Amino acid sequence: MPVTPFHFGPGAALHAIAPRHVSFMSFCAANVLIDVESFYNLVSGRFPVHAFFHTYVGATLVIVAILLLFAAMRRFASREWMPDLFRWRELTALQVAIGAMLGAWSHVFLDSIMHADIRPLEPFDPTNPFLDILSLGALHLLCIAAGMLGLVGIVVRDAVTSGRS
Repeated sequence: MPVTPFHFGPGAALHAIAPRHVSFMSFCAANVLIDVESFYNLVSGRFPVHAFFHTYVGATLVIVAILLLFAAMRRFASREWMPDLFRWRELTALQVAIGAMLGAWSHVFLDSIMHADIRPLEPFDPTNPFLDILSLGALHLLCIAAGMLGLVGIVVRDAVTSGRS
């Protein structure tokens, strides 16, 4: 299923562990952008559904696109009014890059475990060495657990931080 929320669980955990270094927003943006290709392929009846952007090369281009979009938004927001939803203007390019990198590359890895049509190492290797290294149930459970732990970590961190103010 394109744009599956399961991918966001590991992102929440990574953001909880390193909030000053990992942008959860860019983590999620990378996941959504990668799955736009899958959505298009699904509605168009194209195979493979998980194609170029589900490779590490394609995912790396998604990271670059997110950084360019962030830079363009920042430039535009410096001249024109633009809402600061989720305080995106406070993010640094490094936070955005790390979040996008972790989001894009983890997306390819996680989808490689469960989808037979992915060739994550193309054009260098036409195989998928990660397929079925975990059961689908175990993979989903790990993503849900990571999300729950991430949420708990964020709530606890925010409670501790607001208690100091």
